[in-house]
Amino acid sequence: MRLVSLLPSATEIIYALGLGDDLAGVTFECDEPPAARADKAIVVGGLDTSGMTPGDIDRYVRSQLESGQDLYTLHARALAELAPDLIVTQDLCRVCAIPSGHVSDALDYLGCHADVLTLDPHTLEEVLDSILLVGRRALVADRAERVVAGLRDRLARVAAAVAGRRPPAVAVLEWVDPPFTAGHWVPDLVTAAGGRAVAGLAGLAGLAGLAGSASVQADWADIEAAAPDLVVVAPCGYHLAGAIEQADYAVRALPGVPGVPGVPGVPGVPGVPVWAIDADGIVVRPGPRLVNGVEALASILHPEAVPAAPPGTVHRVR
Repeated sequence: MRLVSLLPSATEIIYALGLGDDLAGVTFECDEPPAARADKAIVVGGLDTSGMTPGDIDRYVRSQLESGQDLYTLHARALAELAPDLIVTQDLCRVCAIPSGHVSDALDYLGCHADVLTLDPHTLEEVLDSILLVGRRALVADRAERVVAGLRDRLARVAAAVAGRRPPAVAVLEWVDPPFTAGHWVPDLVTAAGGRAVAGLAGLAGLAGLAGSASVQADWADIEAAAPDLVVVAPCGYHLAGAIEQADYAVRALPGVPGVPGVPGVPGVPGVPVWAIDADGIVVRPGPRLVNGVEALASILHPEAVPAAPPGTVHRVR
């Protein structure tokens, strides 16, 4: 079966299922494993945001969406020329990838009759189900079941390690300028790691983050009022180095935010720890490595019970 992935998490799933050799096309953001972008056709392009600040990126995304413009470019003819049997795409988030409807319209126009599988997970459980779904559609259902069983075993080991311990309150930020609290499966990751997600909904400070709900824009007063024991900065589109920059920005650089004098950033609780995490690697992409994210978060929340996270995954900024 000839496969094409139109989002990074699907690429990771395909490789986890041992189907990397069957993958013909990927997006410009597919960087895991590195071979995915090195030797596959790139069928989706987009803006290089490496020189832009978080505020610049937010303004660009808002302007594109408000004007009805796409954030990504589908190289439709190149896609059709690959003659794929199965294309894996998504409808979860227009900021993350091309909507499946655009893909289907382009294929119809070009007369390409590939099967289009749309993934739309909102919770950790649905992410695991999506791995099984890809396995079934790619005719490797047994392999997918083994992969998911292994992931569940790892989650169970974390659960056993943190059982009976006080769950610290955790505010996970998906963006800092403006601040967005992380939604969808991220509150599930916090819970699985032995924590309690807070600041999940803008304007409702103190409520636990609701698993499955979308990320929402908040303000720093909401986050402060949620009284987190720690803040984890996991910016969508960034690995650890970028997450550290955004965490540092949140702690030191946001002007006019009520808080501790001399520390104009995230919560005005003196000394609240602020961590950065490899967001693209283990938090925001709905694929197998979310379990790595659970393990890394657990190492932050319960260092006395869980082994330290691997180098390059987490970093304490304050």
